[in-house]
Amino acid sequence: MPAAVKLREDFSAEQLRALARRSKDVNQSRRLLSLAAVRDGKDRGEAARIGGMDRQTLRDWVHRFNAAGPEGLFDNWTDGPKSRLSAEQLATFAKIVEAGPDRERDGVVRWRRVDLKRVIAETFGVDFHERYVGALLKKLGFSHISARPRHPAQDGEIVEAYKKNFEATLKAHLADLPPRTPVEIWFQDEARIGQKNGLVRQWARRGTRPRQPADQRYANAYLFGAICPAKGKGAALALPYVDTEMMQLHLDEISRHVEKGAHAVLLLDRAGWHTTAKLVMPKNITPILLPSRAPELNPVENVWQYLRQNWLSNRVFENYDAIIDAACDAWRKLTDQPKTIASIGMRDWAHIGQAL
Repeated sequence: MPAAVKLREDFSAEQLRALARRSKDVNQSRRLLSLAAVRDGKDRGEAARIGGMDRQTLRDWVHRFNAAGPEGLFDNWTDGPKSRLSAEQLATFAKIVEAGPDRERDGVVRWRRVDLKRVIAETFGVDFHERYVGALLKKLGFSHISARPRHPAQDGEIVEAYKKNFEATLKAHLADLPPRTPVEIWFQDEARIGQKNGLVRQWARRGTRPRQPADQRYANAYLFGAICPAKGKGAALALPYVDTEMMQLHLDEISRHVEKGAHAVLLLDRAGWHTTAKLVMPKNITPILLPSRAPELNPVENVWQYLRQNWLSNRVFENYDAIIDAACDAWRKLTDQPKTIASIGMRDWAHIGQAL
């Protein structure tokens, strides 16, 4: 056992307790009380317990007190060692990560930590351990997540122009509405729910890979869903297939959920059963088509992901009726959470001018 450290002599027990009473820092105060007990001649273990610490910690604080007096009893946390990359270099590195690798130059289609370790060494002349590269990525706000599919023919400028001009588009479509008519913004889409089901990530111990049932059968149904994020409500039907007749049923269902006296603007993609002239559009609904190949503009895509991750994946459906029951149950659970619908569905570019 190390020998006890002698406490400096220029502070009496009474002075230490007086300093503890005047201190506005609770940690400094309890350390001063422990040192006062030491000055009174109490056992070091008992003195340590007075300050809520062990003997070794008390020994460390005696060293700090001997060196700097009462000021040495304040917590003095540091930010750790200075980063080997400057702020400008970190910003450049973040841009490299966001841009992604060049397949011809870098030889990979996605960044791995070992690749970024090489890039940092070549670009900035700093050699980091691969594990630290992961920590650096997290520090810069990056996460290791799956990418969302993007149609190779998508025109990004068209998508941005659609969002920028949506207010003008909305006014043009609703020009004939009576003044101050409440307007509800709805989004619509369909999802296949079936026995060929998906698996989602789950918590498990490191080094293991949990198993989940994966059905090989192909029975399925379709969930027609629509949400009004601003109102936190939705309308859905579980149906056997997708065609004009099924879409008509869903339009009628959405119409019944529009508030009395209000008018709904329904944003939907350009599927054939959405654009056919055979549809009879309810009087309280005006459809507006989204740009081609731009599913990210439709938050119902995110609703499907939410339903699958929480209630529909990692399970086996015995038959068609079980699929219908599961789809309806998941949708009911969603509509019981209006704040969740609003959180998933609100889009700044779409929710403007709710009353025209």
